[in-house]
Amino acid sequence: MDIRVMNLPRLRIVLKPEQKSAWVGSAGECAEAMAQIVGRKIRPLADLFFNLRRRLATIAVAVVTVWLFAHVMLGANGMMVYRTKRVEVQSLQKEIDSLQAENDRYNKQIENLKTDPKTIEKEARERLHYARPGEVVYVTPTPAAQDVPRIDSAQK
Repeated sequence: MDIRVMNLPRLRIVLKPEQKSAWVGSAGECAEAMAQIVGRKIRPLADLFFNLRRRLATIAVAVVTVWLFAHVMLGANGMMVYRTKRVEVQSLQKEIDSLQAENDRYNKQIENLKTDPKTIEKEARERLHYARPGEVVYVTPTPAAQDVPRIDSAQK
């Protein structure tokens, strides 16, 4: 159930002509007196502001310029951060290039091991110590780590 009141007439307070003049007259005199008092108090400040408006505008522009400069240089996406990111990008690009060259070298070695008989033979001889019939393979033992004699001349 909708209980909304629609289209109510507006209420108006109608004053009699003599009430209007008395009310307006007393309120008008009071308002005029207040305006004069406020005007006298604000006038020196308004004159000072009017005389200093160029200086205030120049100071405001200078403050905005300094803030903008600081934001551009030191902000989250400022020049300092940009320079460090640029150096980082350059070092990462060098690393990518070296890894790409190493990857190409490995791919070439894989391709040679799949197709080139000389490369296959070389790897078989070096890593697996294979030999052709009639050949003798000599393998030298790796030297053992020698123990260095410990001298305890400082201790008695």
